[in-house]
Amino acid sequence: MHLPELIPLRDDLAVVAAVVRVLRDAGGRPFLVGGCVRDALLGATTKDIDIEVYGLGTIDVESTLKRHFEVITVGSAFGVTKLKNVPVDISVPRRENRTGAKHADFAIEADPTMTAHEAASRRDFTINAIAWDPASGTLVDPWGGLADLRAGVLRHVSEKFGEDALRVLRAMQFAARFGFTVAPETEAVCAGLAAEYLPRERLLEEWTKLILRGKRPSLGLDFLRRCGWVRHYPELEAIIGLPQDPTWHPEGCVWTHTLHCMDAFARHRSGDDREDLVVGLAVLCHDLGKAVTTSLGKDGKWHAYRHEEAGVPIAESFLRRLTNETSLIEEVLPHVRWHDMPYTLYASGARQPSVRRLAMNVGRIDRLLRVELADRQGRPPIEVGDETPQGVWLREQAAALGITDARPMPILLGRHLLELGMTPGPSFAPILREGYEAQIEGIFTDLNGGREWLCRRVGIPVSNLSHVKHR
Repeated sequence: MHLPELIPLRDDLAVVAAVVRVLRDAGGRPFLVGGCVRDALLGATTKDIDIEVYGLGTIDVESTLKRHFEVITVGSAFGVTKLKNVPVDISVPRRENRTGAKHADFAIEADPTMTAHEAASRRDFTINAIAWDPASGTLVDPWGGLADLRAGVLRHVSEKFGEDALRVLRAMQFAARFGFTVAPETEAVCAGLAAEYLPRERLLEEWTKLILRGKRPSLGLDFLRRCGWVRHYPELEAIIGLPQDPTWHPEGCVWTHTLHCMDAFARHRSGDDREDLVVGLAVLCHDLGKAVTTSLGKDGKWHAYRHEEAGVPIAESFLRRLTNETSLIEEVLPHVRWHDMPYTLYASGARQPSVRRLAMNVGRIDRLLRVELADRQGRPPIEVGDETPQGVWLREQAAALGITDARPMPILLGRHLLELGMTPGPSFAPILREGYEAQIEGIFTDLNGGREWLCRRVGIPVSNLSHVKHR
């Protein structure tokens, strides 16, 4: 098996071949390892390439590469060297031993004398423990990863798996990305691991992969339920088994609905990572408020009145378990709060002021429409196409008003008050807020109308505008 056969064609293939050649000439034995081998065997294009070098120390690897490439040294203790501007990491096999309870409490020692079997034992899953030797063109598979890859099974490599609880979330996102099942023995190990010391930035990294790369996010989420790790996310746990009116939700409980919605979202990703992350998180959180609003009505049906509003603090609590990024949370929450509004406005025959107000509240109607579509498509066996009537209507309304991807821009600004001879001060802010509200309500729609409204608001004759309009 030659290099082009293993790694799908990519622009930096020549660099990879050059790195392998340089390291071999220096006396090392380089292997391609980890995800790049796994992805190649699955016939997928790989994003990053990892090369593990036996027979050379970290200093020797670094000095050898520096003679031919621009390199970035991660640190001698980690035994990793990166190539500048190329997604290629070169490492020396290393031993890792846990020294404490926290996620970063590991003693790491580079050891180029390790065998491939020893080095692979520290990897998480057997499918990630396959190496490829470019010198001989052979696969090195000491833990049976190739068989598990063919069978579609995620199986942990060794007892070292339990030293890093983050691997539970890696199992979650791998199950979603590849459609693999988790081996029973691996699921049992995951069930016994604790999540207390995992840093939020690493949590978000794994959840982001679930949302951005999972072909079926439902498989990863259901794995969390089966292994019991959903207990670490009580906001999600609370919707498991939560009943819904089967007329609107024949698919079952709120949890089941959410899983269907996430798979529907995954079928319609935009390819813009930030946009997809915001929308995906909003879809995941959109019905969390049903946990505190669901009740059996006098009509014998289940209702969850005002669950959209109730879901905002619950969604925020969940998101703060994943990230410190306030801006991300602030982008997600409005779509939880207003996710039912496209249908509500459409069904009520709402006019332009209501559409403008929705844009003001949610910020991005285009995102909201994606959340709404996933919500509607997450109700099998009810069939919903790639557009809903309310979605088409709202998109047309927003486009006509120029507010598809942004809030309405204020027409009146502080300088317009200055033009009327007003003195800057605390009175400006409430006047401008009232002006924006009048704009949203359609009382005026352009600057001339805004200026006339402003004159009436502050008690200045509209005739005084003649000198302003001709400046």
